[in-house]
Amino acid sequence: MKKLFAICLVMFGPTFVQAQEPAKKEAPKNEPLKKVVLPFELIKTQHMAINVKINGKGPYRLIFDTGAPDSLISNKVAKEANVFPKDFKKPFFALFGSMGQMKIQEIDVGGLKATNVSCTVMDHPTVGAIAKFVGPIEGIIGFTFYAKFKMSIDYEKKLLTFEPNTYQPGDVMKDMLKRFEAPSSVRNAPKILAASGLLGIRVDKDKDDDADGVAVKAVIPETPAAAAGFKVGDRLLTLDGRWTDTVNDCYLAASYLRVGTPAVAVVLRDGKKVRLNVTLRPGL
Repeated sequence: MKKLFAICLVMFGPTFVQAQEPAKKEAPKNEPLKKVVLPFELIKTQHMAINVKINGKGPYRLIFDTGAPDSLISNKVAKEANVFPKDFKKPFFALFGSMGQMKIQEIDVGGLKATNVSCTVMDHPTVGAIAKFVGPIEGIIGFTFYAKFKMSIDYEKKLLTFEPNTYQPGDVMKDMLKRFEAPSSVRNAPKILAASGLLGIRVDKDKDDDADGVAVKAVIPETPAAAAGFKVGDRLLTLDGRWTDTVNDCYLAASYLRVGTPAVAVVLRDGKKVRLNVTLRPGL
């Protein structure tokens, strides 16, 4: 990697002096960083790699990944750079040596510094595989670092340009995990072992049956299906807006139903589409 160019900020003192007094030199002032240009290495896997100091230790060679939602460092680096908090306890089960999310006090890339940077500590297998091919790679620099700056990339000259930015990235990984979680209404709903069984209907479909929907073969008395008006011979087309063209489709659609929340079932009866309102009840 090319050596980084030093940036010198020169402060000029006043040009006017009083007649009776000698000129007084002003103490130099630290101007805010305006722009930093850093070279990067394009490794054989076509990833960008940069040298990084973490909490004053290093430098360590990390992949600079604009698509990574979080930064990542190996257990080796986390230990050397004192990233683990004093009260840290190793997880009982640590897949790929995953120690969870931590905060890096300071990341220094060629004089460009960012503080309180979120990162994941683990020996990522993909990073390990790349390291075997291109030499030591100790992690990934991702969104939690570069989002603190305005950034541009010159691939031809292999240069990264950073400028000040007031944006402070949040906990991206936490937000991503929340999106994968079911809403609270689902998490707090009564647990159902087999939602399809709570409807109170039995459906079937012959192998050579190419028509839409499944045939209702039985309706169990005193069940939500019976209360909704299902009849033997109905053709169930959709359940709560989901297609039910196979028995498996029907089971899957029923599994999304929630106790106490009305759903609409569309059946074909005597050649006409009929809408039935069905509501699952707990304790059946």
